[in-house]
Amino acid sequence: MINEPLNQRRCVPCEGGVPKLSHNQCLPLLEQVPGWSLNEDATLISRTWVAQDFLEAIRFFGEIAKLAEDEGHHPDLHLTGYRNVKVDIYTHAIGGLSENDFILAAKVDSIPFKEKRKRQPSE
Repeated sequence: MINEPLNQRRCVPCEGGVPKLSHNQCLPLLEQVPGWSLNEDATLISRTWVAQDFLEAIRFFGEIAKLAEDEGHHPDLHLTGYRNVKVDIYTHAIGGLSENDFILAAKVDSIPFKEKRKRQPSE
């Protein structure tokens, strides 16, 4: 694997025919994207956020969409309860994870995001 940080790399086209990463191969990559979690069968990574409001959630999705188009790699986006954002990433063509997924996750993490403000005890 290349030593360049994930967020500085580019996704490479994948039309299938390559093996998906094993659980053990995913672990060092997962360490490079804090906040993301690996599902039980190591076929998907996901992360959740709580947006400041509905418009922030939609703006964030718009930025992810631009990034996905630029990278040629598209995540699954979920919005529930008007501000609960979840992003699932996997390589659809192989039904599992590739390095592209971790590259995209690192780039998603670089998108500014306004989270819901936490209430202070004095409020």
